[in-house]
Amino acid sequence: MSFAKEPSFKHGAVGRTAVVLVNLGTPDEPTSGAVRRYLKEFLSDPRVVEIPKAVWAPILYGIILPFRSKQSAQKYASIWSREGSPLKVHTQAQAMLLRGLLGERGHSELTVAMAMRYGSPSIPEVLDRLKAEGHERILILPAYPQYSGTTTASVNDAVFDHYRKVRNQPELRFVRNYHDHDGYIDALKKSVLAHWESNGRGEKLLMSFHGVPKRTLTLGDPYHCECMKTARLLAEKLKLREDQYLVTFQSRFGKAEWLQPYTAPTVAQLAKDGVRRLDVICPGFSSDCLETLEEIAMEVRHDFMANGGKEFNYIPCLNEQPAWIAALAEIAEQHMIGWPTMLTPSQRELRKKDAETARLAAQKLGAQQ
Repeated sequence: MSFAKEPSFKHGAVGRTAVVLVNLGTPDEPTSGAVRRYLKEFLSDPRVVEIPKAVWAPILYGIILPFRSKQSAQKYASIWSREGSPLKVHTQAQAMLLRGLLGERGHSELTVAMAMRYGSPSIPEVLDRLKAEGHERILILPAYPQYSGTTTASVNDAVFDHYRKVRNQPELRFVRNYHDHDGYIDALKKSVLAHWESNGRGEKLLMSFHGVPKRTLTLGDPYHCECMKTARLLAEKLKLREDQYLVTFQSRFGKAEWLQPYTAPTVAQLAKDGVRRLDVICPGFSSDCLETLEEIAMEVRHDFMANGGKEFNYIPCLNEQPAWIAALAEIAEQHMIGWPTMLTPSQRELRKKDAETARLAAQKLGAQQ
């Protein structure tokens, strides 16, 4: 194996720390070509589609990419903003706000970067940049509160695959999940209560999580259980009775059975059963995206209204809400314990002096930098 070329080593440089907030990804633009490239990368991941390549490749290249790309591009176009893809815009803002808040909390020796598992900026691209900037400690923070092999593990795979080719690796830490983190649950609670205060309260609160094939549950993936725990904790915070909320799963793809109950038919049945006002929140999505803005706020809303519903209220994702940024900061801090991210001016000055001493010693031995 050949290793990637290392950036020029600078003697006496003070090692830095970074948090990388990783979200799923998005096409670069709402066009068939861009969506096709994105879907190709996404649906070629064996963590996402656990079908033998020999069986899956003809389906992917012969059916899905040629026919789904145009349809998906139209859906992306319906939610695209002047700034770009909502998911990317929100994730960039979250990273910026997280850096600011961590700085206010004393983490002066810290960088926060954003990366996408699929699309750009890619994980390898961001990790290479951080390495060139002298970061020796990196915390990977997925934007997925609930762990799944299809999401969190895929992020870890991309990081591990990248560093297999790197000679001088940084110290790495990974956030596995935070589905039951107090800050996360409190942020969801505040979001729901704020919505109720402004818009009134529906007859039921439906919590829709992204779906995965049912077989992943039977094979040991904890995603379903973590979704259910998030829903239960949020319901407890909101003091909801069991008959006042539901948990469903959306975004089913293909003919295989996925986690149930499915969101769209459940919403349609609620309307048929006489529910006239429905509130819907998607706790598993930290940023609004195609699956929330188009699938839920447009398609599922239509299903509800077409079957007799009168008022459908989609509660936006946490996005840039202060309580959510505070929760991310708490999660990051808990996973960076022991790293030198909080230094007093005297400690910072001492580190610089030690680094300069090391640089001068290296120069005496013939080092050029």
